Amino acid sequence: MFTVKNLYANLQKYFNYKHFQEGQKEIIESVLNGDDVLGILRTGSGKSLCYQLPAVMLPGITVVVSPLISLMIDQVRQVKSFYYKEVVALHSLQSKIERVQTLNQLHHYKLVYVSPELLQQESILSRFKQINVALFVIDEAHCISQWGYDFRPDYLRLANIINILGRPTVLALTGTATNEVQNDIKNKLKCPDMKMHVFPMDRPNISLIVHKITGGEEKKLSILSSLLTTYRQPTIIYFSSRKMTEKIAHLLSRNIPNRKVAYYHGGMENSDRLKIQQQFMNDQLDAVCCTSAFGMGINKKNIRFVIHYHIPTQIESFIQEIGRAGRDGKDSASIVLYRNGDEHVPLQIIKNEIPSEQEIMHVINKLHTLFLEEKKVPEEREEINNLFQIEETKWRFLQYQFETHGMIKLNEILYDEDEWNISLKKIKQFCTLRIQNKFNQFNEMTKWIHSSNCLRKELYKNFQNSMQQRETDCCSHCGFSLKQYEQLGMEEQMDDATNNWQEKLAQKLLIGDKDETGGNY
Repeated sequence: MFTVKNLYANLQKYFNYKHFQEGQKEIIESVLNGDDVLGILRTGSGKSLCYQLPAVMLPGITVVVSPLISLMIDQVRQVKSFYYKEVVALHSLQSKIERVQTLNQLHHYKLVYVSPELLQQESILSRFKQINVALFVIDEAHCISQWGYDFRPDYLRLANIINILGRPTVLALTGTATNEVQNDIKNKLKCPDMKMHVFPMDRPNISLIVHKITGGEEKKLSILSSLLTTYRQPTIIYFSSRKMTEKIAHLLSRNIPNRKVAYYHGGMENSDRLKIQQQFMNDQLDAVCCTSAFGMGINKKNIRFVIHYHIPTQIESFIQEIGRAGRDGKDSASIVLYRNGDEHVPLQIIKNEIPSEQEIMHVINKLHTLFLEEKKVPEEREEINNLFQIEETKWRFLQYQFETHGMIKLNEILYDEDEWNISLKKIKQFCTLRIQNKFNQFNEMTKWIHSSNCLRKELYKNFQNSMQQRETDCCSHCGFSLKQYEQLGMEEQMDDATNNWQEKLAQKLLIGDKDETGGNY
């Protein structure tokens, strides 16, 4: 049985901290008491400590299910470098030999990171069954919920895995979750009695700016070039389009040769993505142009600007992405660049995320053909792509639906014409419901973009009842109005003697767009 005294002793011994951040102590105490916990902590508040400390205090091992290979690798590196050595990750970039060696030595570790896909493999799951799993952690737990912004069907199978492992204590962690998503997480994990530790999500050190512009895309490029020229501060620039991510990165590199800019998106090779991430973490890059594939778990303390070139599809993902900034507690800024018509990009993304009726019927026909040929559903990604001609994310979505409705079991096709017709109708209805939900979430995002109220209050109103007051530099509607900087004078006054980046930013944006916007933002 742990005591508060040895809790702080281990905090000091392994992590060299004397105090906990908000929410950490409450979550850790519940976990050590054997309670299942759903913890919601603001981005940058040290969620990883909530399982890294219990891992060295509990008998057995702590298993952490993580959605991204880059996130796992970075976490292992940090823990080994600063805290303790008994940590390892299992992921698809390892060779089979490396994976087998890790599995054979599994009992020597206290903390093991693994992807949800690998954990479903019988050879890996059977090895975990042989050892004592004391704590089962689901990082980025919003991925469980079908209503979460980053829903992943593989997370839905975790409830069964938890039972197979002997029902260890469960800790689910995320930075953003509405009440609907919180309830969905508990239901999907079959943990209705989870202890809830929900803390404010607001990051008061991040100023919020919606920068409305007129003109074409070249205006956005001009603003980005101006910002990166003026401030050599670590910057993330988010895009909704892989093509635009690469295009703008190349243009910025050409326009500002003394700034190092790279791009990052899910269509790149894993090794290339890891390289870009490590270069950014080690201050070898000034800015990264990226899609939402970059950011989850990125724990670089000194990011000063998070800029959205395109509108995110929903509030939750936006909160997560701006949470990359200012993790050292220093003043930082979120800037959304908006022009009329920007809505069409995210709307097209939403339409493409869910399988269309035509795609569903194509996959169904292929499955029926496999059944007639007495074949199973292929497991290899390349075979699946060649057979179904559908994006991997859509296939995983449909695969889970087929399994849920008893159409597939262990890759074996269970065909019954009447049952399939009933199930097919339900699947189509669910797809319609899900896409409508996504449209509703995007409407909330656009309402925020066009709101005339305090952007901070509007952003967090569905997540918390109150927030820390920021008297100045709050947002572009109250404390961070660019008009307040007019007294700074002409642009030549904005020289290197100006130490406050916020004053420089306000003056730069004011001069760049004063005539077009009338200062109304």
